[in-house]
Amino acid sequence: MTKHTDSAFKVAEYLLQIKAVKLQPQTPYTWASGWKSPIYCDNRLTLSFPKIRTYIRQQFCETILEKFGKPDVIAGVATGGIAIGALVAQDLGLPFVYVRSDAKKHGLTNQIEGYAEKGQSVIVIEDLISTGGSSLKAVEALRQAGLQVKGLISIFTYDFETAEKAFKNAKCIAHSLCNYHSLIEQALKENYIDELAVASLKKWREDPEHWQPTENASL
Repeated sequence: MTKHTDSAFKVAEYLLQIKAVKLQPQTPYTWASGWKSPIYCDNRLTLSFPKIRTYIRQQFCETILEKFGKPDVIAGVATGGIAIGALVAQDLGLPFVYVRSDAKKHGLTNQIEGYAEKGQSVIVIEDLISTGGSSLKAVEALRQAGLQVKGLISIFTYDFETAEKAFKNAKCIAHSLCNYHSLIEQALKENYIDELAVASLKKWREDPEHWQPTENASL
């Protein structure tokens, strides 16, 4: 097991432990898109647990330095990437900015809050990648401001093919501390779910738009 694989399972363990990730194959959640989902992820909960918050911050810092080298600026995506992004910037001794989903409608009408100069390199911090749309919107805003986006790192990704294609088309490297495969494997190992639930969860990721809950899939 590699260092990164080991840390992915540790992050998965923590997310399940504090119920930042909830798995309900029989009684799915409904996303804003209208999709039925057997999983709900709220990584903001990690901020309430100092040990877990610290571990995730350290993993972000190690991943940034190893995969991208030290950037000039850290940027958090509003709102989930703001707090953890600021912690990462503090740890690396770097400036921090955050990116709104849209420019403000009043005042200075900023979309990027904080100070950064054109030409500076930036790593984007996100809490979650689903389709990649909101993340790449932030990346584009930073590029429009003249910043060089070296890559984006999230706590968790659903590993949707649509997201992978979107990041590839945008020529943006994306990395996550934990992915869907690691999470499901860890959940099975710790008896959060059974094999039937695993099958249902895998089918959902393959075609989330048309997925339907499987009877008797249990936790």
